Amino acid sequence: MALSRRRFFQGAGALTLLAGRLSAPAFAQSAQAGDIPPILFVHGNGDHAALWMTTLWRMESNGVPRERMAAINFTDPLARADDKIEQAGRSSTEDQRRALAEAVKELKQSSGAARIALVGNSRGGNAIRNIIKNGGGGDISHAVLCGTPNHGVYASDDGLGNEFNGRGPFLRGLNDGDSEVTVGTAFLTLRSDGLDKYAQADGRFIGKPGTPTNVTTEGPALKGATNLVLGAVDHRETAYHPRAFREIYKFIAGHEPSRIEIVPETAVRLSGLVTGTPGGVPTNQPVPGAVVDIYRVSAETGERIGGPLHSSQTGADGRWGPAQVDPSWPLEFVLTSPDAVTTHIYRSPFSRSSEIVHLRAARPMLPADAGAGAIVLMSRPRGYFGLPRDIVLFDGKEPGDVKSGVPTDAVTTLRFAAAEVGRPVAAIFNGERIVMRAWPASENRIAVAELTY
Repeated sequence: MALSRRRFFQGAGALTLLAGRLSAPAFAQSAQAGDIPPILFVHGNGDHAALWMTTLWRMESNGVPRERMAAINFTDPLARADDKIEQAGRSSTEDQRRALAEAVKELKQSSGAARIALVGNSRGGNAIRNIIKNGGGGDISHAVLCGTPNHGVYASDDGLGNEFNGRGPFLRGLNDGDSEVTVGTAFLTLRSDGLDKYAQADGRFIGKPGTPTNVTTEGPALKGATNLVLGAVDHRETAYHPRAFREIYKFIAGHEPSRIEIVPETAVRLSGLVTGTPGGVPTNQPVPGAVVDIYRVSAETGERIGGPLHSSQTGADGRWGPAQVDPSWPLEFVLTSPDAVTTHIYRSPFSRSSEIVHLRAARPMLPADAGAGAIVLMSRPRGYFGLPRDIVLFDGKEPGDVKSGVPTDAVTTLRFAAAEVGRPVAAIFNGERIVMRAWPASENRIAVAELTY
């Protein structure tokens, strides 16, 4: 399952970043101050704050002040196999509850608000429910749970210590009683109409094909909440899709958003965090000593236009930037991290500023990469590739390593012969198109087209 005002803090096992006080363009319609409480966005299992970037942009485009929104980065975002047994690079439900409580406190202090809204995807919803029921519920006006497995990914007598077991003590404790929500907080659940891989009756998506999960597509719904079905969206899209944004905004603000599209800024300022995978486990632990170079590239060929726009090295906090870019420029980020593959990350133009642009080195070279002249990836962090639901073309062909049906794959890989090193490779997902260059694998380099939408 699997989002400081210019500052950040380390607390209770979570690095929390708050959206910066950067001025919104004058043509963005202002929201009424009383309409929307401050909002804290909470990512899911194994994910990071930057997944909320487009949601933050849409909120800003509807006049929500940037300084009244925040996105938490759980330092160790993956859940333990057993919630009560320590596991390197993974966190317990109590770790997440404490970290989220600190982030709530910080946003309340920075905004001066008595109560704030929480919006979470997947596991993030578990932390939200936990803090509301078991410490801090009086601080929360709204809770929006997007694709959260509120009744488990499975419900079985096996593995009762797992956080995602609907029969385990954690979820049974949250769901105890005639109502499954906490009085005093308005709850909204958003779910898919059958395409959420973690709300399936068959266990094939959790490695147990043919075994009933005892969970249905209605698993994310809660008694006592407003429960909405978004349609044919996947697990992550229950939070990051424009359809989800509309419902999140409407529920918290009490009225429809004035626009769904993102309003560009005239000048864009980018910064963010470099993280790593110690011991092979993806974390949000900062990586010091990483070098970030940013280039403007051609939208048609992926070739660089001029020298680097920005170059910086991370300190102990793992932060890079800031970089000034034009909102119309496709970009190449070159990440050189200690003991990691050099990663060329190609991105669509950033239409607005962000302080949570997340960079992590691509996976290490695999046995299947042996002999390849170049390795290129297409990655979709805010959702999965759905075939035949989506148009997915990688170098002019539908990827062979993306499964049809329920969307489960967020990365697809191509390998090229040495003679093809340096050529352009187009990655197309519905209306988004990124062109990258194939870099030589012999130099320990991998190229990634990272989709924004």
